[in-house]
Amino acid sequence: MTEAPSSKNSSQPIYEQLKRDIANGLLAPGTALRQHEIGQRFGVSKVPVREALLKLEAERYVEFRKNKGATVREVSDDEILDLIDIRVALECLALELAVPNMIHADLQRAEDILRSYTHQTEAKAWSAHNIAFHQCIYEPCHNDHLLRMISEIRSRLGVYSNTIVSEASGIDRPHQEHLAILAACKEGDAQKAKDLMRDHILTTKKVATAYLRRRPAH
Repeated sequence: MTEAPSSKNSSQPIYEQLKRDIANGLLAPGTALRQHEIGQRFGVSKVPVREALLKLEAERYVEFRKNKGATVREVSDDEILDLIDIRVALECLALELAVPNMIHADLQRAEDILRSYTHQTEAKAWSAHNIAFHQCIYEPCHNDHLLRMISEIRSRLGVYSNTIVSEASGIDRPHQEHLAILAACKEGDAQKAKDLMRDHILTTKKVATAYLRRRPAH
């Protein structure tokens, strides 16, 4: 006789989908997450829905407010800058490990992304191409745990925060820095690529800090 799935098991797909929807901007900061509506969407009772929301709350994607229930949590300006600091450590390590393993196909794909990047006119598209480029040059590190940690930071920032950072940075400066990083990768110089990546992310943080300081209160 087959056992009925536990609420914990049935909450996992809900948790994963809601997390993707938040990271991709389909659920914007401040959006109400009504348990009965989510239950209807997934065809489950409120129990696994609440378990999924509590897990998302623990990971700071969701917050529960008195008399308002669960809502998508907004990433604060300070958190954006803190997460950029964490990016420096994780991404520089990933690139240092990746460079010796890069093959022509990796470099060509990165080059194609940068070529497409220059034709984009909106910050959201810049952000998507920026993420694709970084992911492309980190993948040859062949360290799944490290790549998942980088992906988690990206998810925590979400599409809105990533777009804010792209708006602050513009397209020209990041593009030139990406080209220099890619050139170091082609040379097989892991240390140079790592140093350039560190400077690139730290410059992004400085620009984002100034941008966020000037931004009207919300």
